[in-house]
Amino acid sequence: MTVEILSKDKYSVEKQLIVPDEIRDIQKTIETWTDQYNLNLILLTGGTGFAERDRTPEAIKPLLTRETPGITHLLLSSSLFITPFAALSRPVTGIRNKSMIITLPGSPKACKENMEAVLKVLPHALDLLSNQHNESVKQTHAQMQGHRCIHSEREENLTGQSIPLDTPVSRRARSSPYPLISVDKAQKLVLEHSTALNAVLMPVSQFLASGYVLAEDVKSIEPVPGYRASVVDGYAVYVEDGPGVYPVESIALAETQEANTTLSRGKIARVATGGMVPDGANAVIMIEDTKLVKASTDGKQELEIEILVGASKGDNIREIGSDCGVGQVVGVKGQRIGASEVALLASVGIRHVRVYRKPLVGVLSSGNEVLDHMPTDRLKPGQIRDTNRLSLLAAIRNAGFETMDLGIVSDKVQDIEECLDEALSKVDVIVTTGGVSMGEADLMKPILEQKLNATIHFGRVLMKPGKPATFATVPCGKKSKLIFALPGNPVSATVTFYLFVLPALRKMAGWSNPENVVISVELENDINLDTRPEFHRVHVRASMNGLVAKSTGSQLSSRMLSMKEANGLLKLPMKSPEQSRLQKGTKVQCMLIGQLDPQ
Repeated sequence: MTVEILSKDKYSVEKQLIVPDEIRDIQKTIETWTDQYNLNLILLTGGTGFAERDRTPEAIKPLLTRETPGITHLLLSSSLFITPFAALSRPVTGIRNKSMIITLPGSPKACKENMEAVLKVLPHALDLLSNQHNESVKQTHAQMQGHRCIHSEREENLTGQSIPLDTPVSRRARSSPYPLISVDKAQKLVLEHSTALNAVLMPVSQFLASGYVLAEDVKSIEPVPGYRASVVDGYAVYVEDGPGVYPVESIALAETQEANTTLSRGKIARVATGGMVPDGANAVIMIEDTKLVKASTDGKQELEIEILVGASKGDNIREIGSDCGVGQVVGVKGQRIGASEVALLASVGIRHVRVYRKPLVGVLSSGNEVLDHMPTDRLKPGQIRDTNRLSLLAAIRNAGFETMDLGIVSDKVQDIEECLDEALSKVDVIVTTGGVSMGEADLMKPILEQKLNATIHFGRVLMKPGKPATFATVPCGKKSKLIFALPGNPVSATVTFYLFVLPALRKMAGWSNPENVVISVELENDINLDTRPEFHRVHVRASMNGLVAKSTGSQLSSRMLSMKEANGLLKLPMKSPEQSRLQKGTKVQCMLIGQLDPQ
């Protein structure tokens, strides 16, 4: 895995070796590679834990001519960002002669995470070690106020619409350079730049029902039923024998049987629902259509039964493959998997299926005034509790997608750039809140364009709430990753999540119809229209006359109470000279964002 990662980043791997967990064996190899072969970079995997045989740090430390504590800290901090168990690792990094030596964990996952972290600084570190003080080194020094992400070879992009980040406050723009586009156009742009992720093989289990989508057609490999099964509790018979009194030959219950038995002519066999029908029998008579004639003295066995009715061939028998035959299509590409689909796949012998990978979403709040709600006892004037991150993380997980909490970042260019750069190596989609309006500290758009080489597809949308909503793509290797920079007002962030982010996540997960469900509802109260198209929060419920929607009250974008119990967003038109108000009873389109309540 390490060789593969290095090769992708255009490193030439010259030596590979597996050595015993003996200090002297490790040291001999390192001394040879540094002193004789003069390798630029040496990576060691494993042996950095607490176990008795974990001796790599003890072997490496005496060999170093200079330690590199910054790189060691980078390895630990990147892992601790993911799991507290990283504290049990003992990485060692340093220099011997002109060779950089780095120890990595033995766990493939932890090793990959450490590699992704250190790859960002390796090129410059190796250039310095080899005394290559060329133009690229000078450029790197000039940029060290904010490190560069090496997902792709980026150059600072000053060709976007944002003004340069170093523009004095007095010269900042007084109007947005981004055109105001319609919601429909914005949604179309989002879906155009959202593509299904790669397919992965997953076991058929209850976890598939959390919103996974089939990446290929699936065919049955076993017939259902796999044997001739009785539909009812009763008696297997020969139709030709007709009604009458018959001896009971055998009992076939709904349990595993090594082999079926053959029913003798002139006899019957008791069978249970789902049980195997004996060979030869061509119908099953319901127990209700029979009468006991004779039983054993202890009453435990039926000896003779009278069949009261006639039957036709095949009555109450499920033939092999009658429910589903071998090779029958039981799932099609693009189909979402629910509980019933999981049961169907399992019933026909499917143990693994290829599904589209679901995107991992990172959520970040920005702002000097924003504080984590848990450790904060009392707020000081000017401070606010971070609710956006909580609500978005909850909404994303509720929709069936995995999340990564990226925390809170201050309104500093370098901090924001580093946080986004780091997140791009870990997640598929980044959702930020705050910093997208016209204030002095609204830095998100210029950072995206000028620091991350992002393409901003829209920076303003004609809607209420959520006008400053921003959507961008960032080049990362051969692909682009999505960044949604949402407004800081809590309601604006939530509404724009449902309008833009959620459909994108669904499409990336393979949904063929990722758009939100829109229904027609009847207004339960009068509603004033706004100068912008509005997404009015309502509670929708069923009534005798259909679906009715009740406003949640004041619709200020900062008033999170307007989202309380809201399960729909009315799609209201903008106010016009002819119409400034919608009357109670008016039919309006409503986008569902939650479950409907019963009447």
